[in-house]
This record gives sequence, structure tokens and C-alpha cells, in this order.
Amino acid sequence: MTTNPTLRRGPIPARDPALGRVGVTPSPLALLLLGRQADPASERGVDCPGELPPAADPALTARAAAAKRALGDRAFILGHHYQRDEVIAFADVTGDSFKLAQQAAARPQAEAIVFCGVHFMAESADILTGAHQQVILPDLAAGCSMADMATAEQVEQAWDDLLDAGVAADTVPVSYMNSSAAIKAFTGRHDGTICTSSNARRALEWAFGERGGARVLFLPDQHLGRNTAIGELGTSEQDCVVYDPRKPSGGLTRRQLRAAKMILWRGHCSVHGRFTRDSVDEVRRRIPGVTVLAHPECRREVVTAADLVGSTEYIISVVAAAPAGSAFAIGTELNLVQRLATRHPDKTIVFLDRTVCFCSTMNRIDMPHLVWALESLVRGETVNRITVDPDVATYARKALDQMLALP
Repeated sequence: MTTNPTLRRGPIPARDPALGRVGVTPSPLALLLLGRQADPASERGVDCPGELPPAADPALTARAAAAKRALGDRAFILGHHYQRDEVIAFADVTGDSFKLAQQAAARPQAEAIVFCGVHFMAESADILTGAHQQVILPDLAAGCSMADMATAEQVEQAWDDLLDAGVAADTVPVSYMNSSAAIKAFTGRHDGTICTSSNARRALEWAFGERGGARVLFLPDQHLGRNTAIGELGTSEQDCVVYDPRKPSGGLTRRQLRAAKMILWRGHCSVHGRFTRDSVDEVRRRIPGVTVLAHPECRREVVTAADLVGSTEYIISVVAAAPAGSAFAIGTELNLVQRLATRHPDKTIVFLDRTVCFCSTMNRIDMPHLVWALESLVRGETVNRITVDPDVATYARKALDQMLALP
């Protein structure tokens, strides 16, 4: 394991303020302060340079408001639905990842795009915005576990396996928006398309129809790919295989690859993947008449047991349109579920699982990081700028443009 130089070694002096106890020898795996340190052996991300305001600073809200006023139209703040409420309060636009990237591209007058989301979202914003604009991610360690489950090297190896099996020529890559710029570029190089959770069906119809593919390599979320193919296109479970990048040839034989219609990457969302059929059964017993509303990143067993399935924008619209007295158990990130419950006090809205689960990486964007990023801009300093290599950006843009061209 790579040693983090910021970890203390040796005996801890009495009354150590870091741990608040006496005579304890620290473990090499001691917890790192969220967003202030990074362990390159365990997570993607780097230290944020500069000094952050303390998390308990009662003046953070006033400081963020003052900085935003000072910046005016020069800065545009984007907030993903899964962000905490105190951050969302300062967002100029709230939405899902693709809506926010589109909104960034529609603000050419903004010199700085402050993206309160995760790394792949900021990359997409950089690809879609002008060269005169800078995209800022308040905490560089705000990544996405799903996006990190497919690296460029792994996907290139998978394509080599498809070439060896003689199926690459009629395989179309379809990559979820929740992927790195490198994966989007791979998709563009092989004439594929990007999709969101709301247009995944149309993307697959294009891949099998207009594009003329015999099969799809779906990256990196196996659940969205499976749920869309089986639930919306009528593909059978037998037509789907899972490619595991940790196994030789993905753990699949050439015969399996040739017979498959959907080659699903072994990836998933750490939040949506936690819901189970037991979660659905338990909430139905607890709340008679409840409507179970699930995101398509959930497992197949959850989606088939749910009453309604759709993207975050769909979930928001369904709840808003429901009559007073309606009851919903929602299978998506907790910040959004709590916000919907607050916004609709005339309805019963609960988290689908009894165990509370936030998106830990999304929650790295907190008030100290937001204030630090905004105040730095006021001083004429740019921190945590996200830039995508021009060659990568060119092919990633090609895949994104193909998605935009879908009717």
C-alpha cells in the first residue's frame, strides 16, 4: 500500500486533538478528513490546494452569498439533484448530469462553470463548453464509483476480446452518461453513442436499428443496460451476458460473445445497487398502498417489483403530479428523496431501504469547498479546473453529438 505522507506515525502524544484520546497508536488506515486529504492507493482524487473554511463555520452561507453576488454573471453554478440542500440553495440550475452539461453549454457568457456534482459531469461540461470558459469542481475527490469501474485500458482490452471472437465489426458501444471522458471517447471512436437513463431505450433502438448492430457493448452500468433491453425492448435474459474486466476474456467464451445481443459491463451504482427485493416487500408491508418508484440503475429484481421506473427527472415529475395523500417509496439517492419529502408535505415520501445511504462522493461537495471555490474566483484565482485532453474531447464530443441527434 502506498503510504500517505500526511498520516501520523509513531505514538500519539497525550491529548492528541486529532483523535481526542490518549495513548492510541494510529492505524495506517486511519480515516482521512473528507476532502482535505487523499489516499492514492484507495481512491481516485487529489488534495485540494489552499485552505478550506472550517465545516462548522456559521458564516459559510453568508460568505457563499457574498461571493456569488460579487461574481455576478461571470460564474454559473450547477447543482446535481443528489447534492445536499445547503449546496443546492446556491445553484443557478438543478438537474441530472446531462441537463446540467447542456445548461453549461447554453451559458457562453459565463467565464466559470462551478459544477456541484462529480468528476465525469464536470468533464462533460468541459467538452460541451467553449475554450474561453473554465469548469471548476469544488472537490477533485468527488468521483463516481460506477464511472471508475470501467477504465480506458480495460475497455480497450474488452474490444480486443471482441475482435478475437470475430464480433467487434457488428458490435455497437453504447455508454451511459455516467462514464469518464476516456470511455466516451472510446465510444466515439467506434461510432457509438452516449445515453442517459431517460433515453437509453432510444439509444439501443438506434444501435440495433439505424446503426445496424447485431449486439451492443453497454458501459459501465449493467443494471441500466439489462433493465432497458429486457424491460423496454423485450430482449430475453439469455440474450444478455456480463463482461467482467477482472477475468480473462471477461469471463466469457467466444461462443457466448457471438450469441449475445447485450454485452453488459460489470459495473453498478453503489447507491442504487443496495436496494433489493426485500426492500420492496418490506415497505409494502409497512405502508399499505404505497407506490414504489425506482431508478433504472437498480437491480432487475427491484425494477420488476416496482410500480414505476424512471430517471431522476421522471421521479421528480411523478411525485409532483401525484394528488395529495399519495404515498411513495423511492429507490434513489437520499438527498433527492429528502428534498422531495420536504417539497411535498401533503404526501408520504420515504426512502426505499431502511438503511440510510447518501452518495458519498457526491456529498464531498460541501459548503467549505463551495465557498473556497467561489471566493477564489472573486480573488481572480482558479482552483480545481477540470480540463479534458483535446483528442479525447473530440471523440467524446462525437459520441455526445450522436446522442443529441437521436430523435
